Amino acid sequence: MQGLIGKKIGMTSVFDANGKNIPCTVVEVGPCVVTQIKTQETDGYEAVQVAFDDKKEKKTTKAMLGHFKKANTTPKRQVHEFPKDNGESINLGDLITVENFSNEQWVNVTGVSKGKGFQGVVKRHGFSGVGDSTHGQHNRLRAPGSLGASSYPSRVFKGMRMAGQDGNRTVKMIGLQIMKIIPEHNLMVLKGSVPGAKGSYLIIER
Repeated sequence: MQGLIGKKIGMTSVFDANGKNIPCTVVEVGPCVVTQIKTQETDGYEAVQVAFDDKKEKKTTKAMLGHFKKANTTPKRQVHEFPKDNGESINLGDLITVENFSNEQWVNVTGVSKGKGFQGVVKRHGFSGVGDSTHGQHNRLRAPGSLGASSYPSRVFKGMRMAGQDGNRTVKMIGLQIMKIIPEHNLMVLKGSVPGAKGSYLIIER
């Protein structure tokens, strides 16, 4: 399998062989159930659909209940497709665990970042603000300052960095190292940070 679905547990730190303390993120990865196998003949491409995290039947549509019933599994919250490895033997209803990965492997992690709401230019874009609080500027320290010319073009160009909605975006972290795998608890320890709050869902790919 090219990847699995996981859930962010939180952060911790581990010591490497040289005694250096490394900040890490703990992720619950799987077990994921194979809910559909897409083929070139029926779908036009080859992929494996997996599902993760149980969900109540009363909160699942009838169409999805039938979909999960084909795989002989309970309703799930998250469903995602991954490309199928060449020569890989996967059947409908198979369980895929964190042991699909190995220590010291490098992975890419995709998640939705924490939403910050409506933010100003200092927090959203790292502006320094107007600067000194002298010369009668009592409320201008975090203001954006001048935005554009006057007579020409007499407007603000599209894409100008301004205040607005910050966070709550899909973010992909590339090249995170797996420090440790704890298969008995379905846990993976990744070097560094990953996007999202505790309990948010992640896509872990090779």
